[in-house]
Amino acid sequence: MVIFMKKTLIFLLTLILLLNIPLTSFAKPQADNKSVKAKSAILMSLDTGEILYKKNEYEHLSPASVTKIMTILLVLEALEDGKIKLSDKVSASENAVSMGGSQIWLEKGEIMSVEELLKAVIIVSANDACTALAEKVAGSSQAFVNMMNKRTRELGLENTHFENSNGLDDTVTNHYSCAYDLAIISREVMKHSLVKKYTTVWLDSLRGGKTVLNNTNKLCNTYNGITGLKTGTTSNAGFCISATATRDNMGLVAVVLGSETSEDRFDTASYLLDWGFASYKVYTPDIRKSRIKSVRVKNGCIKEVKPVILNSNKLIISIDAENVKLKYNTLKSIKAPVKKGDNLGNIELKSGNKTIGKITLVAPVNVEKQTFKAIFSGLLIKI
Repeated sequence: MVIFMKKTLIFLLTLILLLNIPLTSFAKPQADNKSVKAKSAILMSLDTGEILYKKNEYEHLSPASVTKIMTILLVLEALEDGKIKLSDKVSASENAVSMGGSQIWLEKGEIMSVEELLKAVIIVSANDACTALAEKVAGSSQAFVNMMNKRTRELGLENTHFENSNGLDDTVTNHYSCAYDLAIISREVMKHSLVKKYTTVWLDSLRGGKTVLNNTNKLCNTYNGITGLKTGTTSNAGFCISATATRDNMGLVAVVLGSETSEDRFDTASYLLDWGFASYKVYTPDIRKSRIKSVRVKNGCIKEVKPVILNSNKLIISIDAENVKLKYNTLKSIKAPVKKGDNLGNIELKSGNKTIGKITLVAPVNVEKQTFKAIFSGLLIKI
């Protein structure tokens, strides 16, 4: 029996080495797929962008009104850039008032502020208000759609294409996104603190109290730590949501697409967020820059470079990780030319003998290859 167990262990270790499977992969928390009642879903860290759970995350699906997170992002960016102000007045066009679905029943020529329209978009998913805002920002609905698709490309998203600003999908043929892309867009939206002024509101009103606004995201009133963000529902898309929440200084976003019922989307989003908070924590290691060794550049105009941390040094690690230690790994040398951002090593996080995370170290500058002309120029300067 002992010999059999030893042979089995040797076989498993050999298989791990051959397939290059990280030893820590077996210890990573696993969510219950049966609790995810949707065609597609993802759970992502708002802090780092790390994917904690995924199911058909790149599948092209109709996002319904979750589309509006891109509209909201562009409005927030226009506000930040000073192109528009919350106090600006917007006159509702005939195109805006013609939108169906969820709305605040704008009348042609009716004037509302950017803030009132933004509130209506975020809280009750008003399609007429959404279109009016799009026209305010870009001049026309089509120009705004062009902005949406351009911003999508800037974010490096390859599985999204918009045909309108509101997500109505009964007359469009090429309007789609995926859980991964929508999570990335949600991350961008939540970088703007202003949005929480509206996404966390359960009840509000417009027109002096005559029009009641009741948040379509019922998690806003029931989920501990909820910060947003947007629901969506059409016959084509099913029931969808991008739900964001923060607990213990850790932010998560759960995108759920194609649920069969409204309860399924909220239950799935709640389950994923609960599971994420119960399984992971944000860890910011105490990095000693003196421990990061310089890397020699062979045949470079600069003899050596000091690696820097790529992006943030925040990491998402298992909630039960203890006694975390850092192992500094840098290349001894690299051949020129070197591009800014080239990988020069990492800082490995160890809990016991397990690697639980890595921080990438990269080149801070470009280093050109040393040429005869450069050497000759240097000699002339010295002379």
